[in-house]
Amino acid sequence: MIQIRDEIASDIGARECLLDACFGQNRWAKTSVRLREGRRPADDLSFSAEGADSRLVGTVRLWHVGAGDRPALLLGPLAVDPTMQGCGLGTRLMRVALGQARVLGHAAVLLVGDAPYYARFGFSPARAAGLFMPGPFERARLLGLELVAGALDGAGGILHPTGALAPIPSLGADTVAAEARRQAA
Repeated sequence: MIQIRDEIASDIGARECLLDACFGQNRWAKTSVRLREGRRPADDLSFSAEGADSRLVGTVRLWHVGAGDRPALLLGPLAVDPTMQGCGLGTRLMRVALGQARVLGHAAVLLVGDAPYYARFGFSPARAAGLFMPGPFERARLLGLELVAGALDGAGGILHPTGALAPIPSLGADTVAAEARRQAA
């Protein structure tokens, strides 16, 4: 049995390992990462999927961004343990995250991803047509979803981070070593 729950602080290490397994070290070079860098995820919009063995097998987060002059959320990354892919866990995580965003009163969600996969949730490249990332991106992969009708009508400009700044982590030996490995990759 897999339980989807709010992310907790003790998930962070396992989450980073899961993201490395799913996306590799080049995940750090993506423009969407630049939008999240140094920010906290949106409150109450980070979820973890935990397997029966208490192992983290899935994750999704949403982040505050400005879509031109409009507030929006940026979804990502969505990741499912490779051994669990194809079981519908990604769909469950998406439904929980989008449902909670709707309950909390958010109007729009953006993401960079595979249009055919995300279309099932209502995402469309047309909803993000006037928006741009602040670095390299594939136009067809920038997708938008309106949780409130018309929220992205006429939206244009560059996405920019608007969420709360993350606390500066202490630079213990493990943190310094991990950052050195990331930069060397």
